[in-house]
Amino acid sequence: MKLQERIDLLVKLGGYLKTGDGDLTLVKNDAALQNPWFVPEFIELAVKNIATGFLERAKLEPWVAGYNIPPENNSQKNVGIVMAGNIPLVGFHDLLCVFIWGHKAVIKPSSKDTLLIKHLVQKLSEWSDEAAELISFSENLKGCDAYIATGSNNSARYFDYYFGKYPSIIRRNRTSVAVLDGTETKDELNRLADDIQLYFGLGCRNVTKLFVPQEYDFIPLLEALKKYHYYSDFHKYRNNFDYHLALLIMNSKYYMNNDSMIVTENESLFSPVSQVHFAYYADKTLLSRALENNSDIQCIVGHSYLPFGSAQEPSLPDYADGIDTMAFLKRL
Repeated sequence: MKLQERIDLLVKLGGYLKTGDGDLTLVKNDAALQNPWFVPEFIELAVKNIATGFLERAKLEPWVAGYNIPPENNSQKNVGIVMAGNIPLVGFHDLLCVFIWGHKAVIKPSSKDTLLIKHLVQKLSEWSDEAAELISFSENLKGCDAYIATGSNNSARYFDYYFGKYPSIIRRNRTSVAVLDGTETKDELNRLADDIQLYFGLGCRNVTKLFVPQEYDFIPLLEALKKYHYYSDFHKYRNNFDYHLALLIMNSKYYMNNDSMIVTENESLFSPVSQVHFAYYADKTLLSRALENNSDIQCIVGHSYLPFGSAQEPSLPDYADGIDTMAFLKRL
């Protein structure tokens, strides 16, 4: 299958995702039933971001051109992909990269997100017999030439053990942060609320820690976070909120909350669902230097960083963990 044919097929998939086809609607509904954290609005958002951010010809072709991919792959490899399931279709970008190169993708989907990815692969296979030969699913990824595995710090140790002797990308826990200076507008804080709370805060691109100047006024931020007050009606989220609020109270910890989100001072970059951490800074230059060299951070939001509200809108070159997946595949 030639490179241009693969690009054309992906553009066709992007068009399909924009149509609201009946089969796609049924799969979205089933995916929401399979995983209670995949509420319909987040499935729709993930599908929209893939269709508009990854699968439009005007974005695909310039991105592909940067890697000098040959028209035909004469050294095809089997690439095992272990997908995560924290947000809908989070593993699609890895599949996209492998498919673009013309390697064979062998996918182990997350048990939390099987229906959506299998439906997209089914569509590609229906449209092209050659595409069907390039993508398969398996619970056992033995015998592949290379691996791309995404999981937690704990699962990464197992991935290292099983896949470390092969060419591999092994991803661990990462998160995102925001640097505030106190001059943020109401609109910027509203968009920061999206960065914090979309997908219930479960993605590596969700902001889980805020860095603020001394004497920062948290009231406008707490007001902005009320945008997602309806999360309180979602029992899994509410259980997290009640549990972490109780822990803070029992341990006499300082906290602020708006009855749906907790803001508390904490050294950790990672915060649990329903909670965001903060820390004070004195020197923004020193802070930036420290954050940019921190391997736990996926992206930084704020003035002179990523724009507020854009954390969950990655583009094709926004590689997880900062590792260029396409360059890795090129070396194979």
